[in-house]
Amino acid sequence: MRHYLPSLGALLSGALGVLAFSPFDYWPLAILSLFGLYAVTQKLTPGQAARRGFIWAMGLYLPGLWWIHNSMTLFGGLPLLAAFLLVALLAAYLSLYTAAAVGLAQRLAPTPRWRALLVLPALLILADWLRGWVLTGFPWLWFGYSQLEGPLAGLAPILGVQGISWLLTFSAGALWLVVRRRPGWSWWPGFAAIILWAAAFGSGFIHWVTPTQTSRFALIQGNIEQSLKWVPGQLELSLERYLGLTLPQRQVDVVIWPESALPASEQQLAPWLQQVDLLMRERNQSLITGLVSQPSSGDVYNSVITLGRNAIPYELEHSNRYYKQQLVPVGEFVPFGDLLRPLAPFFDLPMSSFSRGEAGQPDLNAAGRNLSVAICYEVAFPSLVRSNMKPDTDYLLTLSNDTWFGQSIGPWQHQQIARMRALELGRPLIRATNNGVTLVTDEKGRIVDSLPQFEPGVLSTEVTGMTGLTPYARFGSTPLAVWLVFSVLVGVILGQRQHRGRQQQLAAKENLRMKARS
Repeated sequence: MRHYLPSLGALLSGALGVLAFSPFDYWPLAILSLFGLYAVTQKLTPGQAARRGFIWAMGLYLPGLWWIHNSMTLFGGLPLLAAFLLVALLAAYLSLYTAAAVGLAQRLAPTPRWRALLVLPALLILADWLRGWVLTGFPWLWFGYSQLEGPLAGLAPILGVQGISWLLTFSAGALWLVVRRRPGWSWWPGFAAIILWAAAFGSGFIHWVTPTQTSRFALIQGNIEQSLKWVPGQLELSLERYLGLTLPQRQVDVVIWPESALPASEQQLAPWLQQVDLLMRERNQSLITGLVSQPSSGDVYNSVITLGRNAIPYELEHSNRYYKQQLVPVGEFVPFGDLLRPLAPFFDLPMSSFSRGEAGQPDLNAAGRNLSVAICYEVAFPSLVRSNMKPDTDYLLTLSNDTWFGQSIGPWQHQQIARMRALELGRPLIRATNNGVTLVTDEKGRIVDSLPQFEPGVLSTEVTGMTGLTPYARFGSTPLAVWLVFSVLVGVILGQRQHRGRQQQLAAKENLRMKARS
C-alpha cells in the first residue's frame, strides 16, 4: 500500500487545483496544488518523475474537464462510459505535456536547487503554451486564471495570464525548498517569492488605460434549450423571444444577442434581417447578433453581424461583421471527418463543418463604438484576442453559447477566462450568452453587472470605454518568453555546475577514505 501513497498524493494534489478555479475560487489552493507537484516528483529519476507528473496532471484535468461530457451524452448520443473514456483520453493527452516538462527538468538540472526555481517553472509554462498550440490547441486550466480575485492579478496587464502562472509555479518551488530546509537555502527562496508577490500586488494599482465615452448596452439572454434550438418550427419562437426582450430597451445604444442566437443562416433570414435593420435605425440603435453565415463562396462561418445604426448599412456580406477564426475541434470542425463521422453520432453534431475566418479582421462598429470580437472558445486564446484588438478599440465583446455543457462548472471556467482578457488588455468586457454566464466587467476584469443562469433576461447597463495600451497589449508574451528561455538556460548551467561540484566533492572524500584505509 505504501508504494501507491505517493501516486495517490499526486492525484489528490492535482485535483486540489480544480478548486482554485471558478466557480469555487479558492485561489490559494493553486500554489498548494503546485507544491504537491514538487513534493511528489523532485526526488525521483527523470522517468519516474515524468510518470508522477502525469498522475498529478490527470488529477487536475480529469475532474477539471469532466463538464465536457455533457455535450457528448446530452447532444452527441454517447453512453456515459464512452464519454468518460473520451474525457479521460483528452486528460491523458494534456497530461503528457506536464509529464514531459517534469521529466525534462529532472534530466537537464540534476540538482534540486536551480531546477525548482528556474528550470521547472519555465518548462511547465512552455508546456502549457505548447498544448495551447499543437493540434489547434486547448489552453484550458492555466493556473493564472485562478488568481483574478487574488493579489497576483496586477501582473496580468504586464506579462499576461501565463506570467501569473509562472509566478505561482516559482513560488511553489520556493516553498518546497523552504520546507526542505537545506543548510544555506532555508529562507532566501521564500523571501524572493514574497518580494515578487509584493511587486505583483503593487502593480495592480497602476492605471495603464484611461476612460473615454460611456455607452449603454442591453445584453439579451434568450435561455433557449440547445435540444430545441434547431428543431423545425423553433425558428419563429426564437425570433419572437429575442425581439420581445429587445423592443422594451429603447434607452440603450447597443443591443447584443448571443452566439448563433438565430437558428438559421443569415442568407435564409436576409429579408427579416433587413426589416430589423430598418427598425433599429428608426430607434437610433445598433444591434449585434451571432448567427451562421454562408456567403456566396459556399463556406459556412460562425459569425457576428451588425444591424441598425452603424457605419455601414446592413446588406448580405457587408464588411461590418466578424467570422470566427479559432474553431472548436469536433464541435465546429471534425479532424479526419471522413473517417470519424461514420463511427458515432457524436462526430456528426449539428453545425460541425465551419470554415475559419481570416486573421486581421476589423473591429465591429456599433453606434459609433469599436468592439473587438471573440466568439465563445476564441476567448481562451490570449494571442488571438490581443491580435484582434486595435489601438482604438473601446470594448472587448465575446458572444457565447455554453448551453452544451448544462449545469456544470464549464461555463464558470469560461467566464473566468474571458475576464482575464479584460485585465490583460485594459478594456471592459461585454459577454453575451444564451443561458449564462452573461456579464459585463470593467477594464480590470471585475464583474460590474451580470444575469443569473438558466432564465431569460436582459442585462441593461452602462459601460465606459477605455483607451491606451497595457504592456501586455503592446508586447504580448514576448518578454515572458524571453525570460522563460533565459531561465531554463541559466538554471541548467548553474545546476550542471553544482552537480559537477558535488561529484568532485564526493570523489575527493572517497579518495581521502581510500588513503586513510591504505
